[in-house]
Amino acid sequence: MSESDFVSYYVTVKGRVQGVGYRAWCAAEAESRGLSGWIRNRRDGFVEAVYHGRADRVKEMVALSEEGPELARIDRILAHPCDPPDVAGFVRRPTY
Repeated sequence: MSESDFVSYYVTVKGRVQGVGYRAWCAAEAESRGLSGWIRNRRDGFVEAVYHGRADRVKEMVALSEEGPELARIDRILAHPCDPPDVAGFVRRPTY
């Protein structure tokens, strides 16, 4: 597999996504797909994440982020390519 088969996406999610297990759910889903990156709450109520890995798995994760866990309600999601994250594995970062 070549480096061109890997992509990174920065995602912001608005809705009822804090206090409903959204970050833990996303982290588990990302890890199960072998993705690296991070996720965190923002003080403005959004959740933001970076997903890095095989293009098909990142695309799948972005689509899943639009659904979220049962208690979440997604009002809007924005995703765009970004630089690869500077972390190994997938981590939950502190609120920013």
